[in-house]
Amino acid sequence: MKIGGFQKTSLLDYPDRISAIVWTSGCSFRCPFCYNKNLALGTAEMFPEEEILSFLSKRKALLEGVVISGGEPLLHDDIVDFVKQIKDLRLLVKIDTNGSFPERLGELLEKQLVDYVAMDVKAPKKKYPQLTGVNTDLSKIEASIDILKTKAPAYEFKTTFIPGLLTKEDIMEIAQWLKGADTYFLQQFKVIKPLVSSNLETVIPYPRDYVYETLAAIKPFFKRCAVRGV
Repeated sequence: MKIGGFQKTSLLDYPDRISAIVWTSGCSFRCPFCYNKNLALGTAEMFPEEEILSFLSKRKALLEGVVISGGEPLLHDDIVDFVKQIKDLRLLVKIDTNGSFPERLGELLEKQLVDYVAMDVKAPKKKYPQLTGVNTDLSKIEASIDILKTKAPAYEFKTTFIPGLLTKEDIMEIAQWLKGADTYFLQQFKVIKPLVSSNLETVIPYPRDYVYETLAAIKPFFKRCAVRGV
């Protein structure tokens, strides 16, 4: 595994669990608003996999789970083996994904190796290339959405609400696309430099009232729907 970051303890990243966070290096997207630039570009300093697994083994009595984020974790051919080693420690596993590798996502779920999945839905379909910075295969995104809605033991969808790139109407389109999903989070955009696109580093986040007005409009589409980061 190409591991570009590690956090020993987090109380926020795995819902209601004490977790460690592993960030993989490399991503299939180039989202201009991404604040993990070195991870996305694959230029982050590497952490030896053996050291991470050794730490988790020693701390497993104090941890409840491990979050594997990125970059894009499912980009890596050895992700299944890596997750299995974590599960062998009897720790819960949460995967953060952009949804571009549905086959690998399905394999992890079929083997019961993942307990929670958080998928970023970047934009309504028509804006996916703009928000991901690449020519996105939407069939893969839609396949991942369907897999989560039908096979994941627990999951969430989330979208970062970026002024100039996404509007309330765009979020409404996403909500209609994901209609009936268990959980959806509308995330406030924050500038954490360096972003993949420096042009967004001067963007001012949407006002709180506009974010909550948008939230009210999409709540009927989901079982649970909330704002993060406001």
